[in-house]
Amino acid sequence: MDLETGALVAVTPAGRRPGDTTTIVETAIAAAEQIEDAQAAVQAPELLAEIIADKGYHSNQTMIDMVAVGLRSYVAEPDRGRRDWSKEPQAQTPVYANRRRIRGARGRRLMRQRGERIERSFAHLYDTGGMRRTYLRGPHDILKRLLIHAGGFISVWSCAT
Repeated sequence: MDLETGALVAVTPAGRRPGDTTTIVETAIAAAEQIEDAQAAVQAPELLAEIIADKGYHSNQTMIDMVAVGLRSYVAEPDRGRRDWSKEPQAQTPVYANRRRIRGARGRRLMRQRGERIERSFAHLYDTGGMRRTYLRGPHDILKRLLIHAGGFISVWSCAT
């Protein structure tokens, strides 16, 4: 979701995937493509520049991937204790940069906005809206249902604000 407008940019249903760290790159690519398509007619389009996520998306490889594609990450870091960087020294710089960003004033503000706008919106979609469990078969049908449900929610949400 876009934090400024509340627009749903991209959705990738989790399904039976191993974890969030494997889906963030796919979701970022889908979001970047949607943003580019939406701003095709604009003279100076704004590209996807920042990713804000909870600690379920944090991994060394995710931080390396975000730097590789030129995205600033604001991904909450789970408490892992003291880290040993001897096995993955290439991950140390991106992880420390992410840590520095989320501890700053802007990072804290973005994380608060994420909690208020994104987490609350998806809680309404999944819990209150009845999307926690679905009885459809196939990822294509589930994605269609999710997009229709989210589109209805977002349009009602934007009219209320």
